[in-house]
Amino acid sequence: MKIKIHSSGKYELLEDFLYISPRYMKHIMIRKGYYDGATGAIDITTKAWWIHDQICNKPFWNDGTPITAWMASRVLYDVLNEEKRYVRKHTWSFFTFAFGCDLAKENGWW
Repeated sequence: MKIKIHSSGKYELLEDFLYISPRYMKHIMIRKGYYDGATGAIDITTKAWWIHDQICNKPFWNDGTPITAWMASRVLYDVLNEEKRYVRKHTWSFFTFAFGCDLAKENGWW
């Protein structure tokens, strides 16, 4: 995953990135040129924010299946777990479920 950090503090994805969820057996594509800017969080090198931001902005798998708030938080949890971020997987998934991803909540909490 190649990114560029701009002077504005935003991160730009320089290549397409496909995420396949082992939990849900579905996938999403994050396209080259997508920007990520943390909303008050300290950025770390992780795929989790890219995937989660894409889901929160467009809460549907590539096949059109809706992604709920719970599913979005579980995807974040799974990516952080895969990256061995054992504390953050709990805290970040909880807070994003409770306070973030409003469009996914329109698809349902669960």
